[in-house]
Amino acid sequence: MTTHRLSPVDARRIAVRAQLLDQDRPSGLPELVRHLTLLQIDPTAAVAPTADLVAWSRLGAVYAPADLVDALKRRELVELAATIRPAEDIALYRAEMAQRREDGLTYPRHREWLRANDACRQDILARLAADGPLPSRTLPDTCAVPWASTGWTNDQNVIRLLDLMAALGEVAVAGRQGRDRLWDLAERVYPDDRPVPADEAPQRRGERRLRALGIARAKTTEVPIEPWGVGEVGEPAVVEGVKGTWRVDPEQLDRLGRPFAGRAALLSPFDRLIHDRKRALELFGFDYGLEMYKPVAKRRWGYYALPILHGDRLVGKLDATADRKADVLRINAIHEDEPFPKATTAAVRSEINALAGWLRLTTEG
Repeated sequence: MTTHRLSPVDARRIAVRAQLLDQDRPSGLPELVRHLTLLQIDPTAAVAPTADLVAWSRLGAVYAPADLVDALKRRELVELAATIRPAEDIALYRAEMAQRREDGLTYPRHREWLRANDACRQDILARLAADGPLPSRTLPDTCAVPWASTGWTNDQNVIRLLDLMAALGEVAVAGRQGRDRLWDLAERVYPDDRPVPADEAPQRRGERRLRALGIARAKTTEVPIEPWGVGEVGEPAVVEGVKGTWRVDPEQLDRLGRPFAGRAALLSPFDRLIHDRKRALELFGFDYGLEMYKPVAKRRWGYYALPILHGDRLVGKLDATADRKADVLRINAIHEDEPFPKATTAAVRSEINALAGWLRLTTEG
């Protein structure tokens, strides 16, 4: 197969178009999530929850958080392992869930702890069968062996057990009450679609991921939530000035000859365009890290700085906070990686005002 040779501009435009961040906006939330494959869930909402920020940055003012709540209630979208996915995509995971039920969980520690607390697992399944969906706090903690951790999950027996049972495909998140997940039997939550065989599912997921990313490495650092690598799908490519080979979506290669129309966008710190920090540096020359876990004195860009996209370039970071009590979107700083031309400044300011309007806040700063 021919290895395609891409300029840095080509590579950036492929990535931006694939993430639906050019001027052509998607028509609605279900279409958006089907293309992106997921919205990540994170409890931090210094500006807005990340799932809502990702949706707004693509859809604009027509998007409302209630749209996501409604899509989850209709089970058009479903929650799986800290992500929101199209319901039909669950078929790409069900065979592996069944395999785990037969062979056991991957990590021995999880396998042994689940086995030691099988009676509690059975109690939870029985309670959900009778009364589900239910929040974790109402489920019986009859664990014989407590969950041990040096972190925040210490002694959270039922929550950890539910997460492991979800990996087995026994239970699933059926909805939410505020921030609390409501749990039910997986068979009552997931669609009754035929599972994609376990030997086919990884490639299908890789194809879906490459379509959403446009350009990616075949193999890269292993991370939780969703891999960055796509395997040997798509077509090979090299990017001028960047070492190594990439995989590129053939559909995006076909679009390279068409005019590119970009825009300004404010991105979530968990946005898939920049989630792989090495890829963002290699393709965009964009240095970024989430700093909310750093001491204040060591932060360069702010607690929850939003990456700023303009056209096919990542140009800076917005340090902003939504102060709901004061009804203000407080602009602490706009960090320009290089001095903004007037057109960039105007476009970024317009997008900040659009964000404030969507949040129903006034802008300060």
